[in-house]
Amino acid sequence: MRDVMTKSMARNIFYGGSLFFILIFIGLSFHSHRYIVNTSTADMPLTDSVAAGKHIWEKHACINCHTILGEGAYFAPELGNVMTRWGVADDPEAAMEVLKGWMEAMPTGIEGRRQMPNFGLSDEEYRELADFLLWTNKIRTQGWPPNDAG
Repeated sequence: MRDVMTKSMARNIFYGGSLFFILIFIGLSFHSHRYIVNTSTADMPLTDSVAAGKHIWEKHACINCHTILGEGAYFAPELGNVMTRWGVADDPEAAMEVLKGWMEAMPTGIEGRRQMPNFGLSDEEYRELADFLLWTNKIRTQGWPPNDAG
């Protein structure tokens, strides 16, 4: 005698499996939402200076060369955790000075070499960009991107 699946059995397997995976999806969605709201940036206020730094980042298309938190081009270094790598993550004034010094020290006009453009930023713009990079440096990324060297 052959084992035969009836329409009723097939329907029960379909509905039971669908319900099971819908519940899994809802549970994982709830968990992800809770993680994002409570842990990734919940205790990090988005100040006017951070927003202005993000605007500078976008205005000068920094993502065309740099990655930030693993997103962007791979032509230049990752900047999501640059302040930790530079050792200035806890000092906004030092972060601004190091960022300004690094950007101004980059050579330009050399044929055949990767170059950081000189954007002619003001001290206030350097401070805002540093505040944005300090803010991104604090995002809990669970170790992503895996970049410890600078």
